[in-house]
Order: sequence, then C-alpha cells, then structure tokens
Amino acid sequence: MSMDSKTIVIAFGGNAITRESEEGHIYEQFANTRRSISGIIDLIKKDYNIAITHGNGPQVGHMLIRVEESRHIVPPIPLGVIVADLEGGMGYMIGQSLQNKLKKMGINRPVVTVLTQVIVDKNDPSIKNPTKFVGPFYQEKDAEKLVKERGWVVKKDSIRGYRRVVPSPLPLEIVEKETIKYLVKSGTIVIAAGGGGIPVYVEDDGRLEGLDGVIDKDRASAILARDIEADELIILTSVDYVALNYGKKNQIDLKKITVEEAKKYLKDGQFPPGSMGPKIEAAISFIENGGKKVIITSIEKAKEALKGNGGTVITEN
Repeated sequence: MSMDSKTIVIAFGGNAITRESEEGHIYEQFANTRRSISGIIDLIKKDYNIAITHGNGPQVGHMLIRVEESRHIVPPIPLGVIVADLEGGMGYMIGQSLQNKLKKMGINRPVVTVLTQVIVDKNDPSIKNPTKFVGPFYQEKDAEKLVKERGWVVKKDSIRGYRRVVPSPLPLEIVEKETIKYLVKSGTIVIAAGGGGIPVYVEDDGRLEGLDGVIDKDRASAILARDIEADELIILTSVDYVALNYGKKNQIDLKKITVEEAKKYLKDGQFPPGSMGPKIEAAISFIENGGKKVIITSIEKAKEALKGNGGTVITEN
C-alpha cells in the first residue's frame, strides 16, 4: 500500500445488515454482512485505501426495546452509550466477516474498528426540537406517562402509534480523525463512525461531553471522508439509482449529475428528508469540501457501479 493510493469511504446502509423482510437476529445479520462485503472486494484488490461506515437504525431500535423491557431489573443505558456499544458490536461483525473473506482470498491486509466520537454543536436546533424517531411504538396513554416520568419527547409516528423522538444534530468534526487517517493511509481497512458515530459536544473548557441523540450516518460519512481527505464517497443503499419522481410512472433514473443539479432537485423536493435527502446533502457537502466523486447505488449493483456501469455519479462539474 502507498500513502498516494486513492482513498475511498464506503457507507453501508442499514439494509446491508438487517433487511426489512427479516427478523433481524444475529445469524441473519452476519449472513447479510458477508453478502454485502462481496460488493467491495474489487476495491480491496485494487489496493485502494478504505474506510467503511455503516448504519445502525434497526439495531438501535432493538437495543432500546431491550433497555425498556429490562429497566426493572438493571439500570437503563443512555442512548449515546447504546450507539457506542453498537459501534463496537457491529464493528466486530463487519470486521470479522471481512477478515475471513480476505484470508480466504489470500489477501494480507489489516482490519480494525475505531470507536468514533463525532463533534456536534451543543446549540444545534435539533436538541431543542428533536424529530428523529427511535425505539418501539406506544399507545397514547403510555406515551403520555413516559413524557411525565422520564422527560421524553414523544410524537405520533403514522397510524402505528407514538414513539420517542431524539436530537439528530449535524456532524461537524471527527474526534479521532488523525488516527483514522493514519491507519487508512497506511493500508489498514478502518471501520469507523458506525451509525453516524457517538455524538459529543465540546464544553467551554475543552472537555468532551456525550449527548443522547443519533447522527445521520450519511452526513457523518461525508464528514469522515472530508476529515481523512478521501477522494471518493460511495453510499450503498436500497436502490440502484437516485431517481426523479421516484416510485411514479414517470420515474427517471439519474446516471450522472453535478452538484448544482443535485441542489436544484433537492430544492424542488425530489429527495425526501427521510430517505434520499440526507444522502444527497452528504454528497453535496463532501464534494464542496474537496471530494472528487460520490457514487450512490445498491449493494447488489456496487461491483458494476465501481466499474462505471451503474449507480448515480455526482461530481462538481
């Protein structure tokens, strides 16, 4: 490996590990992880410097249910610590699966997981007005009780009931960026910023303090890519292409767009906040901060997209 090799950040979506149609137990998660890794092996063969990020939405939901169901037996775990726990557990799963795959292929390359703290603004508007749904659904009377007893913010989430909402502040900087950059540039495959990373803010005296919230994984991936001076960001999700009029008869798959076009489509409401919106915003942010290219595609099409035969490519011009 060379310090001059191209550096790429690969962001796995939540569907890479837990799929909607599945129960989501650990055996399924390992199986899905192994399948997902197959899509990036070509990058490893080409000796790119690689950092991997991943989502944790389903896993956070499951962990919160465990916390609530066992609250009367053991002390509850704060959300920020849950994110840290999942960074370690899911990093172990991805790391081991990748190590086994590399060994089988005769590739000698180190893999490591770095627990990643991500700095946010302690005055971020989302802290006072949280909107990110997490955890299980509740009936209205139970939700009102939780608000009174635990000080939660609870809002209605569709027709299924009420759920807790937590802050989802914008990521500003990766605390461990120099360590991750050094490892990546030296050829180590680094799994970092899992689930968007652990949200922390800086006190007036410079101390870091944890925050109970979650950071969008794609936005955090863009910040990580910026901070380690990556050349490209690859966002793997559930669709083959970014599309206009998604899900409609006049849907148009986008093969290549510029940052300005992405901004226009975003302003026009083509990319909803809860799905493609954050991915496009992450792409724009990364390129405007010096990145060269973003590819958005499905895990299944990753291999072809990396060859230039699929996915949506976003560039400055």
